[in-house]
Amino acid sequence: MSVSLSKGQKVSLSKEGGAGLTKVRMGLGWDAAAVKGLFGRKRAQTIDLDASALLFDAAGVLVDQVWFQQLTSKDGSVQHTGDNLTGAGEGDDESIRVDLSRVPAQVRTLVFTVNSFTGQDFSQIENAFCRLVDDTSDSEIARYELTGSGSHTAQIMAKVARDGAGWSMTAIGVPASGRTFKDLLPAIAGHL
Repeated sequence: MSVSLSKGQKVSLSKEGGAGLTKVRMGLGWDAAAVKGLFGRKRAQTIDLDASALLFDAAGVLVDQVWFQQLTSKDGSVQHTGDNLTGAGEGDDESIRVDLSRVPAQVRTLVFTVNSFTGQDFSQIENAFCRLVDDTSDSEIARYELTGSGSHTAQIMAKVARDGAGWSMTAIGVPASGRTFKDLLPAIAGHL
C-alpha cells in the first residue's frame, strides 16, 4: 500500500510483521511542459533533470554521492540506473537503487535531490514526482508529488535515515537553485 506524502511527512520503511526493507528504489519522473513557439504554436522542449543520492555520516559530512557522473557508490550499495536527458517515456525516468543492508554503518542519512541540469526552472516541468519502491516486490511504498512549480531549478526531495534498528523516509520538498547536487549542499545541511 502506497502512502502519498506531503512536505515533512515521515514513513517507516518496516514491512508488515516488523521486518525491515532491504532493497529500495527511489524513482524520479517528469515531463517537460510545452512552450509557446513562433506564432503562438506550442512546441516541445527538452529538460534534463538529474536525480542524485547523497550519503552523510552522523556529523552531517558528505561521505559519498551517486549522480550522473558517478553512477555507483564506492561500496556498491547505491546505484544510479542511468541519466535520462529528456524526461521522455512513462513511469520513472531516472532511478536510484539502494541496498539498505549494504549501506555502511557510518552512513546515517541518504538525501535525494533533483536538479535541472539544463537550467530550466520548475515552472516548465509537469507531472514531476519521486517515489520509493520496495525493489524486491516492485510495490510502491511512498510517493511525493513535486508540485512546487516556480522559479527554482532544483529540489531537495526526500531523505532516508536510520531510525533505530530500521530506516524511515521523510518528504522534504524544499525548492533550491543549482545545476548539480554540489550547489545544494548548504541548503541540505538544514535537513540532516
